[in-house]
Amino acid sequence: MSDSETPDQWASGLLPPTTTEEVRALGAGVAVLPIGSFEQHGAYLPLVTDTVIACTIAREIAAAYPVQLLPPVTVSCSHEHADWPGTVSISAATLYSVVRDIAGSLRRSGVGSLILVNGHGGNYVLRNIVQESAGTGTRMALFPGSADWDTARTRAGVQTPSYSDMHGGEVETSILLHAHPELVRPGYETSDCLADDRKHLLTLGMAEYTESGVIGRPSLASAAKGKELLAALTESFAEYLSVVGDSPVGERAGERVGERQETETR
Repeated sequence: MSDSETPDQWASGLLPPTTTEEVRALGAGVAVLPIGSFEQHGAYLPLVTDTVIACTIAREIAAAYPVQLLPPVTVSCSHEHADWPGTVSISAATLYSVVRDIAGSLRRSGVGSLILVNGHGGNYVLRNIVQESAGTGTRMALFPGSADWDTARTRAGVQTPSYSDMHGGEVETSILLHAHPELVRPGYETSDCLADDRKHLLTLGMAEYTESGVIGRPSLASAAKGKELLAALTESFAEYLSVVGDSPVGERAGERVGERQETETR
């Protein structure tokens, strides 16, 4: 994204622009579904932060691997953020039904595998959807997993521990600073808030543990970290594709990742 682009233009880089004939020519047996949320992220990140992050990860994946990129699910399970204006949620049952319906539609069109790229930690039901997909005719996976995030955080030099970096912190702010800096408002540099003792968060909500809506250290964020986070996650995706794909990832995916890395270093 160029420096001349405005917030009104950012969506064009997140929604898949493919035509039906392009999808036919790709012939992908695996689809990638970004799932975000519409919830507060403090005063400096937008309500669509989780959706932007999920879409950004999915876009990087689609550029590196032969998968069908789907548009995002933009509202999900954000009930713990309800004390802040703008937050909108749907029930876990509704999210469950939406994802299962999408999987069924893909299956009828000949796409037998679906990988959910989740951008919101509160979407716990996605684990159950994947768990229950056995025997449905659709092979499913949930990405990124905690191990993928750990690898990415180490590679990027993220300093905040994963448990402390819960919401609007170093990782999320870094990804947006790299991929969509026009969406980051001033103030992240002075908005650190740690709340590691929050075992009753689901009962009491976020407001019990933070006044700003932030839990993490966004002051440590940087675009450079965001770039490395995305690069590491893109590489980690290869394993998931090899597990759910109807054929091995093989050399094609590896070549595409290698080509992108070579282009970026030129």
